[in-house]
Amino acid sequence: MDPRSLEFRQQSIAALSNPQLQTALGGIKTGWAGSRSRAALAFPDFEGLREQGRCIRDHALANVGTLLEEFERNLQLAGGRVHWARDAAEANEIIAGLCHDEKAKSITKSKSMVAEEIGLNAYLEAQGFQTIETDLGEYIIQIAGQRPSHLVGPAIHMTKDEVADLFARHHGLPRKEEGAELVGEARQILRDYYLNADVGITGANFLVAETGTIITVTNEGNAELTQGLPNRHIVLTGIEKVVPTMREAFVLLRLLARSATGQAFSVYTTAITGPKRKGDLDGPGKLDVVLLDNGRSTMIAGPFREMLRCIRCGACMNHCPVYLAAGGHAYGWVYVGPMGSVLTPNFVGIQAAHTLPNASTFCGKCEEVCPVKIPLPGLMRKLREVQHRGRHNSRTARTLMAAWGFLAVRPPLFRLANRVAGYSMRLASRGRGRADRLLLAGNWTASRSMPCPEGETFMAQWRKRRDPPA
Repeated sequence: MDPRSLEFRQQSIAALSNPQLQTALGGIKTGWAGSRSRAALAFPDFEGLREQGRCIRDHALANVGTLLEEFERNLQLAGGRVHWARDAAEANEIIAGLCHDEKAKSITKSKSMVAEEIGLNAYLEAQGFQTIETDLGEYIIQIAGQRPSHLVGPAIHMTKDEVADLFARHHGLPRKEEGAELVGEARQILRDYYLNADVGITGANFLVAETGTIITVTNEGNAELTQGLPNRHIVLTGIEKVVPTMREAFVLLRLLARSATGQAFSVYTTAITGPKRKGDLDGPGKLDVVLLDNGRSTMIAGPFREMLRCIRCGACMNHCPVYLAAGGHAYGWVYVGPMGSVLTPNFVGIQAAHTLPNASTFCGKCEEVCPVKIPLPGLMRKLREVQHRGRHNSRTARTLMAAWGFLAVRPPLFRLANRVAGYSMRLASRGRGRADRLLLAGNWTASRSMPCPEGETFMAQWRKRRDPPA
């Protein structure tokens, strides 16, 4: 999928004027965000658990090559196969080749952001395969012809009435009014696809090196039907998902559900080690795992390694004021919110996504709630430096930064500029203590007032504290 991240500003403006989207986004604050807060408070030492998660992910990334080789070795002992893909094109070719080998016609898919990253659905359909998403949210946006707008809830941007109209139009059945009826209709439609699929494709939440195990997490059971009913199960995942042991995987699982939806544990957590064995009642006859690099090795070796700790919980976007105002589609690619503002420029190049590191108030809430303590504001600052060095920001922004830099290294001028700015703001406030219009800050004051400084500058107050009168 071609990124449209450079259109972030225009798409955000459109999102802010969409009342249905604003209603849908408003539910996140009281829903998932509130549930996460309660779950964290209820856990005896949630901060200690976060620190464990950070250490586990850092250790895995530092030893990713060794762990992936161990995973491959153990999966092969269990009867599965590993395929290595350098980029999206190789991953698509490998998966299509496996589907051709199976003489497949119908493919079911469980939710996978990596599949979105490489444009897998469009590629398989161009090859003549019927590909059906089985996660309810993914199914909704598939038949709507849209992209996911959230990691956990791909159709979070749509209201119930919109889904009801979509189902009636697409399924040719009487329009349903209640949420439970809509879920029942989707379940009935998807059942035949499950039973007739030749290949099932899923992602993976974690890969366990010591056993060659793939772990999937859902709340609907669609991954279990996708991987258990067809003869061939294909797992597509990034190389960063590997962890050393099952014990460490379960530490991360305890973090994942609490951070994503506030649950103690997801409804379905499934561990798969190899294809069906003799005597097993169900399971795939063949299991293939496609490990995708697609820029991850470069990130692991560079200054943005910490971003690959991400366990895809969506907590950062659930608490981000920018995401909660603009929604996921404004970000213009697969990954959205604060994590997308770091991942997307690394995956598609800063020249194609240099707007995203600026899509932040730097309030720090994303880092505060991240289950593995990714320093998202710091990583966005690094990307802003890359943006500035590459001259991808506007001439106005570069001029203002140069002016700031000039003043910052000249304290007398800096203090003089502070005094002039404070006086000008007080003048603009007309004695009300706030300014409704400011030079070079029109966008800020368009929707809020700027408090004006009162009395002495900070530097003057600091000198008094440092050098009190005798």
